[in-house]
Amino acid sequence: MKLSLKLPFIKKDTFGHIIPLKRLLVSLIGSLTFPRLNWINKTHFKGKEVLEKLPDTGVLFVSNHQTYFADVITMLHVFCTVNSKITKNTKNPFYLLKPRTNTYFVAAEETMKSGFIPRLFAYVGAIQVKRTWREAGKAINREVDTQDTANVGNALEDGWVITFPQGTTKAFAPGRKGTAHIIKQYKPIVVPVVIDGFRRAFDKKGLILKKTGTQLKITFKEPLQINYEDDVDVILDQVMDAIEQSEKFKFKFDSPEGK
Repeated sequence: MKLSLKLPFIKKDTFGHIIPLKRLLVSLIGSLTFPRLNWINKTHFKGKEVLEKLPDTGVLFVSNHQTYFADVITMLHVFCTVNSKITKNTKNPFYLLKPRTNTYFVAAEETMKSGFIPRLFAYVGAIQVKRTWREAGKAINREVDTQDTANVGNALEDGWVITFPQGTTKAFAPGRKGTAHIIKQYKPIVVPVVIDGFRRAFDKKGLILKKTGTQLKITFKEPLQINYEDDVDVILDQVMDAIEQSEKFKFKFDSPEGK
């Protein structure tokens, strides 16, 4: 007879991860990365009033992408200040005493299984998905796994979700329709995020410092007014404009006035 040990007093998240352990990991990762975000480099963020008005669940943050991990880690720092009753200032690390644990982020499965640190970080809140267009550095054409989409929906029911519509750290890369399908299907509150400075400060993974004294900027914009009945292409265009990664922003960046 197979025995199973049930510990109902240990709280778990929607993916079965132990919340006290997640809380410990967020605090640990936050403590280790705090100096590079606030002392070695300087993090400046706008839109805190936007975050403070949001409900605790059903929020999808859509952002441009510059490194694999530093972008998400910095957002977790900001979210913890909103959650904290001790301090609301990212310059004061005491907000890490009460970290937010119901924040999730969409990440490629192969990236999160690429080493010990990614696997550790995955436990914090990664929604691991299979890329449909690329794997192991080669172009592929794979159908979307419906379970991946369902996992994003489950995470939205439990808290906040961060996703990067471009699926790559390359600037002005086209957005992937998967994000628009998720928005259309689950109808979350969609908050655009624009980041800058991370590519200059860190390597591609966001783990190794390249340059010190860099300003790391994050702007949280007001939620998008989305017609969920629109076609996915319309929704995706709206998202890409909001995160300033559409063609018109590329033209502005490339023009003499934008440099």
